[in-house]
Amino acid sequence: MVDTAVATLAFTVFTPTHNRAAVIRRTFRSLQRQQADLFEWLVVDDGSSDDTATVVAACAAQADFPVRYVRQSHGHKKTAFNLGVRLARGEMLIVLDDDDELAPDTLTRLSALWQDIPAAHRDAYVGVVGLCARADGHIVGDRFPRDVMDCTATDMFFLHGVRGEKFGCQRTSVLRQHPYPEDVPGFVPESLVWWAIAAQGLRTRFVNEVLRTYHATPVSLSTGDASASRHALGLYLLNWSWVEQQLHYFRYAPVAFLLAAARLTRFRLAARRAGHDALLKRYRVSRPWARMLVAMMAPLGWLMDRRDRRSR
Repeated sequence: MVDTAVATLAFTVFTPTHNRAAVIRRTFRSLQRQQADLFEWLVVDDGSSDDTATVVAACAAQADFPVRYVRQSHGHKKTAFNLGVRLARGEMLIVLDDDDELAPDTLTRLSALWQDIPAAHRDAYVGVVGLCARADGHIVGDRFPRDVMDCTATDMFFLHGVRGEKFGCQRTSVLRQHPYPEDVPGFVPESLVWWAIAAQGLRTRFVNEVLRTYHATPVSLSTGDASASRHALGLYLLNWSWVEQQLHYFRYAPVAFLLAAARLTRFRLAARRAGHDALLKRYRVSRPWARMLVAMMAPLGWLMDRRDRRSR
């Protein structure tokens, strides 16, 4: 194991984890197949009660790349993510889940793809993103319309309609400017970060190459009735980010925006019952057209909330 600061690291592979000692070795084995001088592995343990620390120490003893293990009190993935971004030594950050694998040449390909962007233009980009495949080789979600595309994450989502799990690297310096809000309890949607970055006009290079093997795990959060009360504020923010920040894409997905406006009322009511009035005021709908849309869809949102309460 090497644990000294390396100023020239291309990547920090960052793995937030919680009680996943049984599977994190798989992630480590995929890192052993990478070019060792490109990266460090940073593990932030979110208060595990299993033997995660022992397993990571055993991995570090076998590694020919820097390994750092940091433990924090059990909070949430958002706090682990923010800590990992602050501690990262690599120019680019790769978030690799604790049960997934990199393709054998992922880091070499990401480095080459980033270097293919002319140096004078890289400040206009946040990173490189490719595809995920399941263990059986099937691609997760949609491919990109072209093999190499440069656009913002929101353009890819709304204009080109690409959905499904994707994977890549982002500039650490940009991520440090866009931390997750840690005062929001529970789930915080990733769109608050990625869409805020896109709003700055920063593009991503999208490529139709498989960079990660995805292993499905039990879903811990859904938009179903069971989650409506527990994660009401985070789900409110998810729909708020659509209506308040992305309404200029309305014509490309009108039904989705109408439903988001209805869900805004649904989860606002649940969040108010949970005592989150102060945070709701901070993330209020302020734009005139957005307010009109929410008002129009409020009856449906009220009915959704009523259904949630009856189901509980």
